[in-house]
Amino acid sequence: MAEVGSVLVTNDEGVVQTILPAAEAGEGIESFAGLLTPGFVNCHCHLELSHLKNVIPPGTGLIEFLCSVVTKRNFDQLLIQEQIAQAEKEMYDNGIVAVGDTGNTADTAEVKSKSNIRWQNFVEVLSFTDQKAEENINFYQSVLNSLAKIRNPKSEIRNSLVPHAPYSISPKTFKLINELTKDQVISIHNQEHPAEDELYKTGGGDYLKLFKILGVNQSPFPITGESSIRSWLPYFNNGQTILLVHNTYMVEEDIVFTKEYAQKNGLTLIFCLCPNANLYIENKLPPIDLFIEHNCHLVLGTDSYSSNWQLSIAKEIGAIAAKPGFKTVATLEQVLQWATVNGAKALKWDNVLGSFAQGKKPGVTLIDPVNWTSKKLI
Repeated sequence: MAEVGSVLVTNDEGVVQTILPAAEAGEGIESFAGLLTPGFVNCHCHLELSHLKNVIPPGTGLIEFLCSVVTKRNFDQLLIQEQIAQAEKEMYDNGIVAVGDTGNTADTAEVKSKSNIRWQNFVEVLSFTDQKAEENINFYQSVLNSLAKIRNPKSEIRNSLVPHAPYSISPKTFKLINELTKDQVISIHNQEHPAEDELYKTGGGDYLKLFKILGVNQSPFPITGESSIRSWLPYFNNGQTILLVHNTYMVEEDIVFTKEYAQKNGLTLIFCLCPNANLYIENKLPPIDLFIEHNCHLVLGTDSYSSNWQLSIAKEIGAIAAKPGFKTVATLEQVLQWATVNGAKALKWDNVLGSFAQGKKPGVTLIDPVNWTSKKLI
């Protein structure tokens, strides 16, 4: 963090030249009230669900929320495209420069072909049984191929197949994804609800309600007697960087397990927090203090309009800062790093994004730390 009174110098293209004391910066200095930061990196979003803004009420709990998402996706395609475009513009105007965007359709392709934002597309696979594992992988590979055809000279776009969640991926499907994603950045929704652990420990729990909507009458997953993450993480050993998203109900023993497993098996684990989505759905925040205590690599995401009031990383920072006892757990400087350089490293764009290092083109964002709003300056 630069000292108070410093001046950021960029060229006309937004490439950082240097940071100087104000006395050495010469004329033409622009001053702003608030915090200047590099552009934000939103590590978890579902842009394709933007049409669900204000459709699913807050406070339903995760299982009811998922049931609503599954049953409320048949919207007019024109409306879907309009809402995707508005959401992309909102993120850009709020100073977001890169997004880890999770979805299972190619609905966002048109908007991304014109966007100024960098996109890491996570094409999420859903495959409940081993019998259909290869068929489902082939389908989602076709979605990935459609997104891979996007040509945008203004921004970089990357694509990878990823598992949706431990409650939607069969053992064979996990193995196939592991084989197909060597050294790639992938993501997975992790431990958003206690029922996720119960599913693997006993084969029962509230997820059976979701399965019935999908035509699955009992849990298709192996009963391991272990927590969810202890049951699925061992399928991965291929040099992946894995974003664990949400982690709302992750306990300390599982944090220790994941870090030890990753170190022994050549994985890089990233813990992605989406606090406003957690508050929207469950009115609960993940154990941020434990992640800090165990020196986890933390990043931030907004999730989608189906589960958030806005798509603003500044608002996510504000939600964390409003947490009782926040100042005893983390500093504002740490959280700003989660939103910028940590996210850039997670998505492997830290060579150009994430900090005001000389030669980078990270964007410049202005934050109002009272109302936790933000806007793009460069």
